Amino acid sequence: MKGLARIKQDELGWVEKETPKIGPYDALVKPLALAPCTSDVHIVWGNAYMGSEPNRIVGHESTGEIVEVGSMVKDFKPGDRVIVPAITPNWSTVNSQKGFGQHCYGMGSGMSFVSAKDGTFAEYYHVNDADGNLALLPDNVSLEQAVMISDMMTTGFYGAELAEVKPGDTVAVFGIGPVGLMGVAGAYHMGASRILAVGSRPAAVKVAKEYGASDIIDYHNGSTVEQIMDLTDNEGVDKVIVAGGNENTLGEGLTVLKFGGVLGNVLHYDGVEKIPVPALGWGAGLSDKTIRGGVCPGGRARMEQLVKLIQYGRFDSSKLITHKFTNFEDIEEAMIIMRDKPKDLIKPAVILE
Repeated sequence: MKGLARIKQDELGWVEKETPKIGPYDALVKPLALAPCTSDVHIVWGNAYMGSEPNRIVGHESTGEIVEVGSMVKDFKPGDRVIVPAITPNWSTVNSQKGFGQHCYGMGSGMSFVSAKDGTFAEYYHVNDADGNLALLPDNVSLEQAVMISDMMTTGFYGAELAEVKPGDTVAVFGIGPVGLMGVAGAYHMGASRILAVGSRPAAVKVAKEYGASDIIDYHNGSTVEQIMDLTDNEGVDKVIVAGGNENTLGEGLTVLKFGGVLGNVLHYDGVEKIPVPALGWGAGLSDKTIRGGVCPGGRARMEQLVKLIQYGRFDSSKLITHKFTNFEDIEEAMIIMRDKPKDLIKPAVILE
């Protein structure tokens, strides 16, 4: 089979490999929709590569069709169209039983694609623990919508969950790339009364407003902290979601957070050794401000829960897709676009039917 791989540091290319073999609890899937992620960019051209094997096929955002299932798989069969989460834990580990499947074998190990095996940018790919990790694709949910659930939606909504957004809260969302936009949507669906979204790209600003942002903070217009404090009559916000920015963004979020507030971080600080925490912004450690950060949940239950919002007309995740391709080989161009981030980009995707 053919796949798009990280040949070595800073080199992306096509490789030929044997079709993966599956075990009794696994599934073999062929892609129907694929999307590159900033994490894929970090893996190839950054500092996030978690494996040591050369020519590792990349990709972890996919919707597919089952080709084969293992003898012990009960709920899925060949021909089923499925949502494949980016996080596919081994659900029998102690960490999974404690509620942290995304860290089933250690930090971030629930993302087995790329870190432990070839990813989804292939003609066929392996999914472990199929009954626990796959979700059937409802007939009225499009491939465009489904492929955005696997990582972008679960991660962005998790940012709102980590921040413990409650009805009536005022929320600041730092970064309105695809994850941040889903953070806006997550905060809105959890009842935020006011959402201040930090970003400037016109395409992203438009979708942020459609997803529930009440105010847009353009960092080109001056201090983000000062703008947020001005808009909130110097009170700050109840909750913060950090989904973009740099090593200083967490400190900015803490500074605008009210005493007793919660900051949910879903930003990966690629290549950063230290994240500064401003003493004053944290009340010299005595502000009762909580910092939470984590890898998004994966697995079947999570996918089934999120897809209901789309299935029953409450949400449209496909608004993230600004660059659409239709051929399997186009995933290479989509990766380059994700790396270069043209001004009109939110998210590229390859839709194969």
